[in-house]
Amino acid sequence: MIDIKGFLETSFVDWPGEICSVLFLPYCNLRCPYCHNHSLVFHPEQFASISIREILDRLSAFKGWIDGVCITGGEPTLHANLSVLIRAIRQMGFRVKLDTNGTHPKVLKRLVEKREVDYVAMDVKAPLDPMHYRRATGTTVELDHIAESIEVLKRGSVEYHFRLTVVPGIHKTEDVQALAGQLRVGKRLVLQNFNPEDPLDPTLKGLFPFDPKLLREMEREVQGMS
Repeated sequence: MIDIKGFLETSFVDWPGEICSVLFLPYCNLRCPYCHNHSLVFHPEQFASISIREILDRLSAFKGWIDGVCITGGEPTLHANLSVLIRAIRQMGFRVKLDTNGTHPKVLKRLVEKREVDYVAMDVKAPLDPMHYRRATGTTVELDHIAESIEVLKRGSVEYHFRLTVVPGIHKTEDVQALAGQLRVGKRLVLQNFNPEDPLDPTLKGLFPFDPKLLREMEREVQGMS
């Protein structure tokens, strides 16, 4: 069964406009140098596992308070029993949001087509070319898979947004503009700021994130590229 390694009872920021609980699943197939959840990726044994039964018992107390459950990681689509977890949550009457890096489009497509998820946030790491994507993810990525996942979401069968973590030294303004031009999804592209507190690559600790005001201006600009 799926090891659940973290449970946040209530979040106001993980699902746009909604209050949700958050489940954290271990492991990821990317090695993004700016990742701040790397202990969950490389050393999940550090964290106690939480059973689905315990999660469901705790969720039952939040009926009428939370709007749904966000499943994040790590990369949730690596887990073969993801649908089992989702169905158990939905049977309690909760909606489900999925966070994913889009590297497993067949899994994403199945979840969307079976209407097992109500919202998807897909992290798009860089402009869709091998050089930029490898630099941002620390590994070789099948960009055809990323493109397929993008198209699954753009068909509009489920609510979604794409998000790009903007990292000084990895992303330039023109990179953000290039990605926006490739996606053409308007306000469904969201920019989030790099967090230097504990990145996978310790050399990034010395970087200053983008000024929040400048980042919001950049976001407004690229959201106009639809």
